[in-house]
Amino acid sequence: MQKLLRFLRPYRLELVLGPLFKLLEAIFELIVPVVMARIIDNGIAGKDTGYVLRMSGLIVLLGVCGLGFSLTCQYLAARCAFGYGTELRLTLFRHINTLSCTELDKLGTSTLVNRITNDVTASQSGVNMFIRLASRAPFLIAGAIVIVMLIDWQLSLIFLLIAPIVAFLLWYVMRRTIPLYSKNQRKLDGIARHTGESLDGMRVIRAFARQKQEAADFAAECADLEQSMLVAGRISAILNPMTFMIMNLGIVAVLWFGGMHIDTGRLTQGELTAFANCMTQILLAMVALANLIQILTKAQASSLRVAQVLETPSTMQDGTETSLPPEAEEVLSFAHVSFAYEGAGDAALEDIDFTLKRGQTLGIIGGTGSGKSTLAALITRDYDAVSGEVRCFGRNVRNWQQQALRSHIGVVPQKAVLFTGTIADNLRWGCADATDEALHHALEIAQAADFVDALPRGMQTHLVQGGRNLSGGQKQRLTIARALARRPELLILDDSMSALDYATDAALRGALAKECAGMTTVVISQRATSLLHADLILVLEDGRCVGQGTHETLLRDCEVYREIYGSQMQ
Repeated sequence: MQKLLRFLRPYRLELVLGPLFKLLEAIFELIVPVVMARIIDNGIAGKDTGYVLRMSGLIVLLGVCGLGFSLTCQYLAARCAFGYGTELRLTLFRHINTLSCTELDKLGTSTLVNRITNDVTASQSGVNMFIRLASRAPFLIAGAIVIVMLIDWQLSLIFLLIAPIVAFLLWYVMRRTIPLYSKNQRKLDGIARHTGESLDGMRVIRAFARQKQEAADFAAECADLEQSMLVAGRISAILNPMTFMIMNLGIVAVLWFGGMHIDTGRLTQGELTAFANCMTQILLAMVALANLIQILTKAQASSLRVAQVLETPSTMQDGTETSLPPEAEEVLSFAHVSFAYEGAGDAALEDIDFTLKRGQTLGIIGGTGSGKSTLAALITRDYDAVSGEVRCFGRNVRNWQQQALRSHIGVVPQKAVLFTGTIADNLRWGCADATDEALHHALEIAQAADFVDALPRGMQTHLVQGGRNLSGGQKQRLTIARALARRPELLILDDSMSALDYATDAALRGALAKECAGMTTVVISQRATSLLHADLILVLEDGRCVGQGTHETLLRDCEVYREIYGSQMQ
């Protein structure tokens, strides 16, 4: 919790006034037993009805004031807690967006989703309950102890005897449950991961008739979490009943020995009633304190998980360059670049070296796992090269401000990703202020205008999550149109035409050559026919460049390219 205290600074006033109002409520509660003692000893014993009514009215007044103080505290606590949670979520989300793909791969999507939702909510609840109970419960306990000691210090020794027992019980529960709450959150991460994978791969699961097996695996994970939560629940469950039992036995002892003191004249009936009421208040306050400790224990475990993400530094430091250098003819170059994924062992790319000038087209081809998409990720600086230098628009990509660099690049990923909203909304991701005419022109180049115009609402057609109401080829064409809408200086097509038929593929390449003649293009493809007219073709095999040149040159000099081309032509 301490690492996240900076998010509470805007709410200093609520943090002070909230506990203060709760403290006032506790003071009024402590006055009630004293008033009750006066009613019994003076009003009832003396048969003074007027006195009883006046003091009863005072109790009602105390209750109304206490209610007002309580509601004010509730409002301030909610304002502080929800404001804290909102700012924490925003900061966490912004920080996650600054992390490189290396950190995101290491942390995992499921745990990040869980931490930004469940863990932040638990931390927020901890702040809320801390404001509401942290001052009230201890003050009630301390105040009630003072009152009972003033009434009869000998009887108060009963509480002093049972207090260490209750304190030990609280310590034992905290010691056992804190590790369990952290363990349960990690298991919840695993369930979130399994859920995400199952939903994303639902078609594959059905194709292989794996529904029952997946359901069984999910049930096993849930059962494991259930058992772990039951262990924590059983330990926590003993807290309230044990506290009630111990305190109630203490109240029985108070009444037993208090009755003896009444017989000897040491106590009055009203004082014994006040003593019993104070013991009841101590009991309820200790139960509230026990619940507060449980909530804070969960909040602490969740806060540590949130802080762990916030303290994860990005291995990718931002540069300072924001504008294109004047007349930079060299758009892209790799100077002996090598790269390896963390923990992968072997290099994904090794000693890649080439230069691409403005308006040229680079084709990249190779077998599965040869490093094609990895090379594209180095251009947009999703990852940083281990050795060598990647240059975009004449500058090392490390010197570019990442947002500025990517604003000059249009990327069409290997997996077509669309977002909930209209087609126009998705296309404007590339250019927020693009006109409908500009968007339609991008659709025409991407060979998507025909099917979009045929839709009942055209570009205003609503897409469900992931664009699942479109076919694979339609989604690919829309992602190409989205990249073209921003008119980028460098366009990267990462195997983004795999779902297109040969005729549409050829029409798309023709439209790109005609309408985007000055645009530098990187085309990654499994089809040799898609790269026939590229100015430079790289042939990758196991992360190495085994050939580069034009189509004719590679047919003559590169055996790997010859095999790829020959197998496809056959």
